[in-house]
Amino acid sequence: VPGIGCSSRTPYFMSTFGLHGVHGRTLPIATGMKLANPDLTILAMGGDGDLMSIGAGHFPHAAARNVDITCVLMDNQTYGLTKAQASPTSSMGHKTKSTPYGVIAKPMAPVLFALANGATFVARGYSAKPNDLTDLIVQGIKHPGFSFIHVQSPCTEFFNTYDFYDQHVEELPSDWDQHDLKAAINLALTEEKVHLGVFYQEERLSFSAAVRQFEPEGKQFDLAEYLQRFS
Repeated sequence: VPGIGCSSRTPYFMSTFGLHGVHGRTLPIATGMKLANPDLTILAMGGDGDLMSIGAGHFPHAAARNVDITCVLMDNQTYGLTKAQASPTSSMGHKTKSTPYGVIAKPMAPVLFALANGATFVARGYSAKPNDLTDLIVQGIKHPGFSFIHVQSPCTEFFNTYDFYDQHVEELPSDWDQHDLKAAINLALTEEKVHLGVFYQEERLSFSAAVRQFEPEGKQFDLAEYLQRFS
């Protein structure tokens, strides 16, 4: 389920069903689909504009509810589809067509944002390490709850930062405690290195499972009767 932007082409690259949603509404659409059919495996795909700007208001609720979907943020720190304007994750001082004197606002930190809002699986990958990234996404899909994978994905056309990330990415240590929320938050606050791997995960009842607990108490009705009444 993609929104809009370069990331919205994702379903066309995969052998799967896809629903091309409205700009910024990736997460509520994915939530509705999961509630309607809990057996579906759903990935919500978006860029830093789609998920961290116009759709940012939906993110805290999807994370806090622990909706059983996998949210993949492809972050290139620019609005590549519209020819390189600043995005919510653009670094301070970065000059673009929309910020000719440099970005003034402090950039959003997606991993920190996810941790602070209750996501039960939070990881970061790098598009130049596809095998490691694939493993993170698979882990996210298998996780029973809201999983978030932040992907550092440079835009080769308008903001090619591969050289920067090649020098600054660093894998999380092998003995990293993935169940220590405070440690994960502290690590997400560091700016010296861009850490890759699973920052945090916990087991918590998913939104779909919680809703299904109320099904036996719900009032049963004959759909055919209602259709006839209002036809």
